[in-house]
Amino acid sequence: MHRGHDHDHSHDHGAGGHSHAHAHSHPGHNHGHGPARVAQWQTPHLPEQPPAAEHHHDEPDLDLVEQAFVEGFSAASDPTSFLRLARVPFDAITEDGTRVSLLRVESNATTDIGAVMPHLGGGSFRYDPLPKAMVSRRQQLRFVYFDGKGLRPLPLAEVRRLTEA
Repeated sequence: MHRGHDHDHSHDHGAGGHSHAHAHSHPGHNHGHGPARVAQWQTPHLPEQPPAAEHHHDEPDLDLVEQAFVEGFSAASDPTSFLRLARVPFDAITEDGTRVSLLRVESNATTDIGAVMPHLGGGSFRYDPLPKAMVSRRQQLRFVYFDGKGLRPLPLAEVRRLTEA
């Protein structure tokens, strides 16, 4: 059998070759017609793993909600009103009972455009710019609250669990 079909053929099968129609499904008769080898690629610069507190998502597609928030917030003529519309509390109580007050909203964008690989022995490295298809982009959104002792940066998922004070 070659590529899904039987056919008559006459070609030499080595010493004691034969010439008749038969299926070639047994070992040794693959003639390089096997499945193509899989190419394995790594995605460089995967986003850093978020802290354990960020892992539980109360709503589906929260990453898309965050992206829409960043786009809207950066274009808003009145950021305070935008936060009210998005129901982001200014004074709130955390799940552990701590009172927090919103100081600022931080949004940053990161684009990875190159990769490095150490040479054997670790004394030097190789740098390669990434092709367009492998460039990675990510945005980080943080709401910085003050808890009476210091700053507390919270992701949107945690902000949504705050109780208004």
